[in-house]
This record gives sequence, structure tokens and C-alpha cells, in this order.
Amino acid sequence: MRISRKSRRTVHIARWGAALLALSGATSVLAPDTARAGGPSGDPGRAKPTVVLVHGAFADASSWNGVVERLQQNGYTVAAPANPLRGVAQDSAYLASFLKSITGPIILAGHSYGGEVISQAAVGNDNVKALVYINAIMPDAGESQAVLAARFAPAPLTQALQQVPFRNADGTTGTDVYIKPDRLRQVFAADLPAGQTAVMAATQRPIAMSAFTDKLTGAAWRTKPVYALVGKQDRAINPDLERFEAKRANARRTVQIDSSHVSLVSHPQAVKDLIAEAAEDYTWGTTKKS
Repeated sequence: MRISRKSRRTVHIARWGAALLALSGATSVLAPDTARAGGPSGDPGRAKPTVVLVHGAFADASSWNGVVERLQQNGYTVAAPANPLRGVAQDSAYLASFLKSITGPIILAGHSYGGEVISQAAVGNDNVKALVYINAIMPDAGESQAVLAARFAPAPLTQALQQVPFRNADGTTGTDVYIKPDRLRQVFAADLPAGQTAVMAATQRPIAMSAFTDKLTGAAWRTKPVYALVGKQDRAINPDLERFEAKRANARRTVQIDSSHVSLVSHPQAVKDLIAEAAEDYTWGTTKKS
């Protein structure tokens, strides 16, 4: 018997429908495994956090460029606000106000002196879900960078600083601190090309000398998850100090890499990976420690 074209089409549609039903059944069986790809079974995950990156002394927000690019490629919303570098009280207050403008969860990362700033700025902000310290200073409440650093042998950077007095519009004065241009590559960024560090030396932003003796009024790392990256070739902060800080903060994850002080520039992938790990641990409720 000859079957009409319309009837053949009806048969084909029926066969495809049966196949799709069978496939949907198989898919429902696989669904729990798919959910586990990003986190624990059955956990749909929390809202993806915004990543906020805070630079340190002698630098500006562009020092995060390589990290920002990689985080954005992974779908993260990223902000890298300017750090005024005028002292812990002023800088942390400024950052705290910026953080309040962000809706939803935040992963907050700080490099070098930026570690002090994020520690104080995040106090009392429940939206900040984790702190990531990159070659950073992490004083406790009532502790200054100078007091903390004095526990360990001084880093070579301390012998390469240059003081420059300044005057404010109201007549008050202060002192800015720079790295001597001819020493910057050696003590700050030895794993970068000389041409690049020459530009960094010429464009560096100074930090107020008072920042070295400012005491923190609070330390958010006491109550929030901490992730730390140690540059084993750091000549601006003693790596032993960075390891001590991570241990004292009961860091969930400490990564040590062969890097100068500016790992965020010379090893942006490693820095991005640690920040993304902190974000993913929050998103999926992971509590691992290593």
C-alpha cells in the first residue's frame, strides 16, 4: 500500500517525538551530575559575586589589568577603584563607601598596602564574602604596618625609598614616599622587562608616609574567609611575613609562586585563579582549606 507524503511526515514526527521523550528521560537522570559541575549536588549556587580589586602603594588600578581581563572572560563583574594612598583611615573610609554602592555579594582583593585597606574597609559589611590578599600587608586591629613588618628581616625595598615633602591647600604639610627610580626593578618588579619597569618608575603614585605607622581600627580577616598569595621572590615585603599573615588569618587557601612583589602584573593568571577560587567557594558553599 502506498503511504502519502503527509502520512510519512506524521510517522517521522511521531518517531522524533518518541526519541526526544527518551532523551529527556536520560537528561533527567544526568541532571544531578550537571549540577555538581560547579558545586555540591543539588545546590543551585548563589548569586555570582562582584570582584573588587584594590591596588597598593606606588601603583594605580591599571596594575590589575591582566587580572581584570581574565576575570571578565570568566563572566565576572569587576571593579578596580582608585586607592587614594593617603593613609589607612582615609583610604579605608573611601573604599568602604565605594563598597556600599555595590548590590549583592563581593569578593574583595587587595595587593600590598591594599591589604591593609581592605581589612579595615570590609569590617561590618556583610556583602563582602571573602578577602583575597596578594603579596599583601595584613595588620591586626591596633597594629601598624611598621610594627608588623618589624617582626621579620627588613625587605630590600626599605633601603630604596625616597621621601618628598608636600604642602596641602590649607597650608598643612606631609611627606610622600616613592621608590627610587633606579632601584624600582630590583626591589619591586624584578620579573618584568626593564622597559616596562622604567615606565612604572616614571609613573608611580606615592603613598603618604603616615600610612606606614597608621594603626588599623578593625581587621575583617578575623571574621571572613581569607585567601592568600605569597610571592616567594618578593623583595618589597618579606615572604616570611606573608606566610605568617596567612597562617595567622587561618587562610582557607595559601598559594606560593615564584614571583616578585607585583605578581598581579607578572603572573596575572595565578592571581586570577585564586580570586576565582574564592568566588567559586562562596558561590557553591565550599569550605575546603589547604
